[in-house]
Amino acid sequence: MRLSTCLLLTALLAASVTASARAAQWKAWNPGLEAARAGNKPVLVDVYTDWCGWCKRMDRDVYARTDVSAYLASHFVTVKLNAEGGELASYQGHNYSGRSLAAAFGIDSYPTTVFLSSTGDRLVNVPGYVEPGRFLLLLRYIGDGHMARNEKWDDYVKLAQGAH
Repeated sequence: MRLSTCLLLTALLAASVTASARAAQWKAWNPGLEAARAGNKPVLVDVYTDWCGWCKRMDRDVYARTDVSAYLASHFVTVKLNAEGGELASYQGHNYSGRSLAAAFGIDSYPTTVFLSSTGDRLVNVPGYVEPGRFLLLLRYIGDGHMARNEKWDDYVKLAQGAH
């Protein structure tokens, strides 16, 4: 009985280490933008507040999914930005706090996902909670270059859903 309990605990520990290793690897603003430039990857910015229930749900139900976190790790640099924080964030030659940068992006609801090019140019703001399947479609639309090729979102969704 002791051996089976030990084996079970070992398996659970290994599973939790594997799951945490797959979680999105969040960076702070300045190091994230530097990594995006160096790696020539677009940036996904999760703009959140500490009190936001939908932000917590997005972390738990979307970013924690293996398919989402794996895609993010291979195609994006992921950055967390506390919209009420005082963290210093440099952007396009100016210094901001988290609050003032969120305001500069026109964000007034949380969560909001901001996508930036590898050079830091803003591509699009996506306000609100986005369910996991739709979010993965959005990631692929941007990460696989469909947006950069000026493909229309609605056309991409129809094609992607028809393929499944």
